[in-house]
Amino acid sequence: MAFTRTVRVLSATALTGSLILTATPGAFADQTRDAQWHLETLQAESVWEISKGKGVTVAVIDTGVNTQHVDLRDNLLKGYDFEDNDEDPSPEEGDLLSPTHGTGMASLIAGHGHGSGAADGVMGLAPEAKILPIRSGGEMGFAEEIRYAVDHGASVINISQGESQGLDADREAVAYALQHDALIVTASGNAGSEVDDYPALYPGVLTVGGVNKNGTIWEGSNYGPEVLLSAPAARLVSASWPGNKLRIADGTSGAAALTSAAAALIKSKYPDLTPGQIVNRLVKTAVLPDSIKDLSLPDEKYGYGAIRPLAALTGDIPAGGEYGPLKVPESLGSSDSGVSGKDYAAENAKADQKQMVFLAVLGLVSLAVIGLFVFLIVKLTRRNRNKNSDLGVSAGYPHHYGQQPVPQQQNPYQQQSTPPHGQWPPQQ
Repeated sequence: MAFTRTVRVLSATALTGSLILTATPGAFADQTRDAQWHLETLQAESVWEISKGKGVTVAVIDTGVNTQHVDLRDNLLKGYDFEDNDEDPSPEEGDLLSPTHGTGMASLIAGHGHGSGAADGVMGLAPEAKILPIRSGGEMGFAEEIRYAVDHGASVINISQGESQGLDADREAVAYALQHDALIVTASGNAGSEVDDYPALYPGVLTVGGVNKNGTIWEGSNYGPEVLLSAPAARLVSASWPGNKLRIADGTSGAAALTSAAAALIKSKYPDLTPGQIVNRLVKTAVLPDSIKDLSLPDEKYGYGAIRPLAALTGDIPAGGEYGPLKVPESLGSSDSGVSGKDYAAENAKADQKQMVFLAVLGLVSLAVIGLFVFLIVKLTRRNRNKNSDLGVSAGYPHHYGQQPVPQQQNPYQQQSTPPHGQWPPQQ
C-alpha cells in the first residue's frame, strides 16, 4: 500500500536560515570560538584533559558532510551516499533538506579547528573522534544507513533527522545497533509539541531535547516520555557548506549532536561500556536549572536534565544494567523488558538510599575507630606521665604538673562543604 512519508531535518532556521560568515573562518577566529558558548557551558577545556573522543567513530546520518571544510576534514572517514549510491557523501546543491545541515552536526561533534594550536575556527566537543559521513534523505527510512554505520565501526550514530512514519526495518536496525554496542542518538524535534517523528519514537534510541544558555528549555523543543536528556540548542555556531563557511542555527539537532559527542567522550574513556551504560552515566550526572522546582523525573521536556560531560566522565558511577534507562526493543526481549522512566527513577532513588546508608555506616565506623584511637592515645599518655612522675620524684628532679597544650586533631572524615547541585552552567 502506498503512503506518503514526510522527512525533515531537525534544526530550526527561524533565527537566520543562512550562513553568518561567508569568508574563511580564519578571518573570524576569535568571534567564532567565542560564539561557541556551549563549549564553555559544557566545560570543554576540563573535559579535554580527560577525553577527546580518540578511538571512537561517530556516524552522522544526515544530508551529507562537507569533506573539504578546514575545521573538519582531518577527522572524516570514507563514507557513503545512500541517495546517489556512491562513495561521495558530500551535500548537493538544491537538496530540500538543507545541504548545510549534516556538516554542521559533524562539526559540533568532531570539529578540530585550525591554525596554531587549533585556536581558530569551529571546535567540536569530541575533537579527536572520527566522523563516518552518511548522506541520506530518509525517504525509505534509516535501516540501511544504520546497519552500514554499525558494520563500519560506529560506536555512536547521530540522526538529527525525522520521518513521520515508523518502519519495521528501522526498528530491527535499532536493535541491531544495540546488539553491536552502537548507541543511536536523535533529536526530539522543533515544533514545540509532542514528539511525533521517527527514530525518536523507537525503543532503544536516545532522544534529546534542547535548552537555552540559561539551562531552561528551548521553546521549540518537542516533548514527551521519549525524551531522556537535554543539551544546548540555541544559537549554535558550526561548520557549513560549500567551502569554509560557517552557520548559526537553533534546534534540537544540535542538542543531539552535542550529546553524541558526549557519548563519544565516555566511550573513549570507558570502552567496555554498553550503549545503555553510557546513557546511564549521562543520566546520573544530568542537571536541571535552579529555577525548575519539583519535577518528577524523567520530565517530558528536560528528561533527566541537561548533559554534563565532565561529571559523566569523572563521577563514581556503577555501570548498571546493559540497557540502562533505554527502553529495550521488543526483538531483544519481551515488550515490558525495558526499564520505564518511573522504574528507572525509582531504581536511582533506591540506589541513592543505599549509598546514603553505606556512607552513614561508614561514618559511624570511622568515628568509632577514631574514638578508639584517641582513647588509646590518652591512656598511653597518662601511663607515660605517671611513669615519668615516679622517675622525677625518686631522682630528685622537679616535677611539672602544668599540662602542655596538645594540637587539636582534625577529623579527616568531617564532611566538607560541596558545591550546590543544579547549577547551570556547571561550575568549573
